[in-house]
Amino acid sequence: MNRLLAALGAVSLGLGVVGIFVPLLPTTPFLLLTAALWMRSSPRLYAWLLAHRRLGPYIRSFRENRAIPLRAKVLTLSVMWASMLWCVCVPLEGVLWAQIALLTVAVGVTVHILSLATLGK
Repeated sequence: MNRLLAALGAVSLGLGVVGIFVPLLPTTPFLLLTAALWMRSSPRLYAWLLAHRRLGPYIRSFRENRAIPLRAKVLTLSVMWASMLWCVCVPLEGVLWAQIALLTVAVGVTVHILSLATLGK
């Protein structure tokens, strides 16, 4: 069972890292899932994740404070809205139902991200 949980954690980590670059794929839930899976299956991998230079502080601050840094909020929302607007205006031009769906998702994600506390320094 530990190997299965560790493998699922690795898949989750991969999806979380991809989510950093792909606006519609959420990063935070996958990273938190990775932490939970590795906490139960491999203390060594869990410690590595929390000690990671980039991902560790992000995971720790979210798990401890349910907060994300202001820079992360601004960057996330900027990239998401830029890519959503491009998708709505270029590849989905004339497909009204898809445009409405993407804009609805963007509004929902924006509300969720803004509802989280902002991590102070």
